[in-house]
Amino acid sequence: MKNIHPLRVLDFTRVLAGPVCTMLLGDYGADVIKVERPGRGDDTRHWGPPWAGSGAARLSAYFFCVNRNKRSLTLNLQGADGRDLARRLALQSDVLIENFRVGQMAAWGLDYETLSRDHPGLVYCSISGYGQAGPRAREPGYDSVIQAQSGLMAITGEADGAPMKIGVALSDVITGLYATTAIQAALLQRERSGRGQYVDVALFDAQLAAMVNIASNALVDGTEPGRYGNAHPSIVPYQTFEAADRSFSLAVGNDRQFARLCAIIGREDLSADPRFADNPSRVKHREALILQLAAAFRLGPAQRWIDAALAAGIPAGPINGVGEALADPQVGARGLVQDVTLGDGSTAQMVGPVAQLSATPSRIRLAPPTLGQHTAEILRERQGLDDEVIDDLRRRGIL
Repeated sequence: MKNIHPLRVLDFTRVLAGPVCTMLLGDYGADVIKVERPGRGDDTRHWGPPWAGSGAARLSAYFFCVNRNKRSLTLNLQGADGRDLARRLALQSDVLIENFRVGQMAAWGLDYETLSRDHPGLVYCSISGYGQAGPRAREPGYDSVIQAQSGLMAITGEADGAPMKIGVALSDVITGLYATTAIQAALLQRERSGRGQYVDVALFDAQLAAMVNIASNALVDGTEPGRYGNAHPSIVPYQTFEAADRSFSLAVGNDRQFARLCAIIGREDLSADPRFADNPSRVKHREALILQLAAAFRLGPAQRWIDAALAAGIPAGPINGVGEALADPQVGARGLVQDVTLGDGSTAQMVGPVAQLSATPSRIRLAPPTLGQHTAEILRERQGLDDEVIDDLRRRGIL
């Protein structure tokens, strides 16, 4: 069998969108070298508490969650020697990913146009707030601002409340996913053509695309989408309800499910009512229907309604806290939460790879690295440098 070397990824990203992308490539088997600033590294290394591990092995939970399956190399890009070493590593790589401000890599001579002259097979991905062109291209782009500018905040929250940010940096995560798929597409094309290409992914673009049906609604009818709290603008009933003991979520996706729901609560008259006979009618008469359903659900405990709905093929579930969700038996059955051994010998848990591949299963091969943990190892392996040269580079502040 032909010996296939792992995909080589040179990672110049930090914070979240880029690290999500490079972590996924690492999960799928790539050898990811995370290039970090000496002495400080990725900003998220300092975003604690909480912390995993202790002493020199201590990592912030934020850094910990998106930096597994990577090796850390410290490299000072402010000087010519550091940039030359970065260039040499880039020319040995299959993929380079960066999320510096627009123009920074070109100023260092590490941009795609420069590197591809000597390495035409390189797949080079830039992740930024607004992309490499356009009137906002040089503006800094952080998740909370992207959520605001993309319209996501405007549709999130109660109808009569203020616009609201999603509780996780979703724009960053979505952008990381888009970048991963785009890089894979570029690699597939390289297999056919022998040439790499430049991949430009923006948080603003990704979040607008992730608005899916909401953006489509605005484009199709020209009206400004509103906020519906935990309800749905186009499907009714599709929201949370208060039961006698706690809230739960219910998602009725078609008219057959609605008829079954009415039977569950003993209100078959509702499915026979012309105002509620089909989904467009239920959307039109949303308030009248929800009043009736809410009154019925308050008469029994949430689990009773959840169990009955699931038995009838209607999606329903409790509103869990994060700890409750992580303790769900389904999480254990899927092996989603895994133990990782840190540099100090202690263990910590993390949410592991999501995609389940039968022939090449994704797995946690490397714990998130301490700053510069693999610097000497990488330089010996990739550049053939001996310890004396590496020590000299350290003394000169290059590593």
